[in-house]
This record gives sequence, structure tokens and C-alpha cells, in this order.
Amino acid sequence: MENRRTVLITGGARGIGAEIAKEFANQGDQVILHYGSSQAKADALVASLSGTGHVAVRADIRNPVEIQKMVESVGALFGKIDVLVNNAGVFIDHPIEATTYEEWQSAWDQVLGVNLIGAANMTWCVLRFMPKGGASRIVNIGSRGAFRGEPASPAYGASKAAIIAFGQSIAKALAPQGIAVTTLAPGFVDTEMAAPRLQGAEGDEIRGQSPFNRVARPEELAKAVYFLASPDSEWASGAVLDFNGASYLTM
Repeated sequence: MENRRTVLITGGARGIGAEIAKEFANQGDQVILHYGSSQAKADALVASLSGTGHVAVRADIRNPVEIQKMVESVGALFGKIDVLVNNAGVFIDHPIEATTYEEWQSAWDQVLGVNLIGAANMTWCVLRFMPKGGASRIVNIGSRGAFRGEPASPAYGASKAAIIAFGQSIAKALAPQGIAVTTLAPGFVDTEMAAPRLQGAEGDEIRGQSPFNRVARPEELAKAVYFLASPDSEWASGAVLDFNGASYLTM
């Protein structure tokens, strides 16, 4: 396909990342599915995607050397990376009033290492293979937690606020090269990871945070990401799209 794009999705083996991969593949794009440890899931997903030429690649996103080697191997294989979706993320409970100092330090190191520093390093490496001129896109996955606070996981809230600021900074930096950068900020999403919290009374409370009385479906996020990565989205560069069913509104 002449207009087929090469799309790198981090944390793509399950949940939101898997749905994003399916959406791009269904639209005819070529998917590079990054995973950290779930090789079996990544391989199975790649095999199930529409179209051909999709690959799964592994790197510890907290390790800058592994990121660079992985991206360089992808660049050598495909010659270009048109779209980067910084989706990989972790959430670790570490309320300040109920953790040891060692647990506190570990949580901050792990969460920022994946959600912020890993995404920043991935972006730096991928930029070396992004075509210039108006169609390349970077989409970061933020969170409503960047705005409302995350008392059980302050590192998560801080990392998502920082990824928004990072995206806005590089949106200004990369615009002269025709590269647009946006951030999607979802609330709760109906994924395997969120499933335990969506059960029982807590689940009812979470769904009740939205006037629609539900949480997002992963495929809804995937379609939003696909639009933000489209050639028509250039003028949205620097924007943050609240995507939480009016459960938390910002101005």
C-alpha cells in the first residue's frame, strides 16, 4: 500500500496498546508492537492483526541502551517510523502515609522510569527515523490523574502531568519539521488491568464518576489515538484531549 505508515506502539501487547495496534492495522498501517515481558501475548497479537509485515519487538523501557538498540533495529528494518504512540505505563500503589521509605523510592523509580523517562528516551530515538514534512505524529497517553491527583500513586499522577508538559514542549520544538505531537488523557478504561477495581461497590463508584455511568472501552481510545495520529490532525499539535466521559473536567 503506497500510503502505508509504520507505527510503533509501546506497551502494545495487551489492554489499550493492543486495541491501538488493532485499529492501525485495520486501517492498513504497519504495526511495530513493543513489549517488555509479555512475548507470548505480543506474538499472538501480531499474528492476529489485519494485513502483513507487523512485528513484535522487546525492550525494557527503563533501559536507555535497550531502547536505542530496539529503535535502531526497527529503523534498519523499515527505513522509517511515521508514528510513535507512547502508551507503555505502570501504576503502583504507594500512598505517602502508608509506605516505607524504600517502597516509596522504588515506586517513584519504576513509575517515572517507564511513564516519563522511558517515553522521553523512546521519543528521542524514534525521531532519528521520522520523516519530516508534515505527516509524522507522536501521540502520548496521559491521564486525568495529571489534573485531579492520584493520592494512592502520586508518582503516577506526577508522571502523567510531566508527560503532558513534555509533549507540549516537543510540539513546539518539532513543528518546524512538520511533526505534530498530542496527548490523550483518559480516565478509567475497561481493561484486564483495571478489572479488579471495577468489581462490586468500588466499580459502581468508579462508573458513577461519569454521567454516562460507565468507563471507557479500549477501542474508543484506539479510535481517538488513530485520529490524533492522522494527517488531518496537525493543527491539534500541543493539545491535550480529555477523554474521560466528563468524569473530570478541565479548562
